[in-house]
Parts: sequence; structure tokens; C-alpha cells
Amino acid sequence: MTTILAAQSAEAREKGEALIRTADKLACESWNERMWADGGPIDPSPTVDQAINGGYSWLEIECSRCKAKREVDMAALRHPPTTAVHDLASRLRCSKCAKAGRRPPATLLQLSQRARHPDPEA
Repeated sequence: MTTILAAQSAEAREKGEALIRTADKLACESWNERMWADGGPIDPSPTVDQAINGGYSWLEIECSRCKAKREVDMAALRHPPTTAVHDLASRLRCSKCAKAGRRPPATLLQLSQRARHPDPEA
């Protein structure tokens, strides 16, 4: 009997985790849609850990000064995973402009499942 209950527990947990992944993915897609429609950054947004769990671990940004676009791997950020994605706008800076002694804020564009633009610094 205990093995049956343990198996049911594992199955229920697996289904629950799949539902949470789906919910996180839908939250990211909804946020992207609102960003495209309203021009963002839209509050509320998914948290960093929700975006990663939903399969959207990349954040596309644009420098407010030079308009250079790039993607940020949110899994590599040193921010708490409970940080809301829209809160990253004030924390991310253009590395190209920083070399010129400027630190303009980044404009958030959208969440994405993979990097689309090659990293100009690589």
C-alpha cells in the first residue's frame, strides 16, 4: 500500500509541476503581449524564476541611448530569482555605452526562449 501511495504522490507532484510550468509560460506570453501592445515595462510581470521555469530565460533589451539591442540570460543574473522582470529595467545597463563613460538605463522589449541577436562583445 505504501508504494502505491508513494507512486500516486510522485505522479501528482509531476502533474503539479507541469501545470506550474504551463502557468509560468502563459504568464510570460501574456506579459510579452502587453509589452508589444503598451510599450512597457508592464507591471506586474513574471518573476525571474517564473520566466526561467516557463522557458523564457532570455530578456531582450535595448539601450535607451545608442539603441543597441541584446539579450540578457536571466539565469546568469545575480539578482534574487523572486525579482520581477519589470524591476530589471532600472538595473540593466548598456555595456557599450558604459565603455564610453555613460550608464543609460535599458529599455525592456520582451522575454524570449533563446537568444536572437549575436552578442556584440563575444
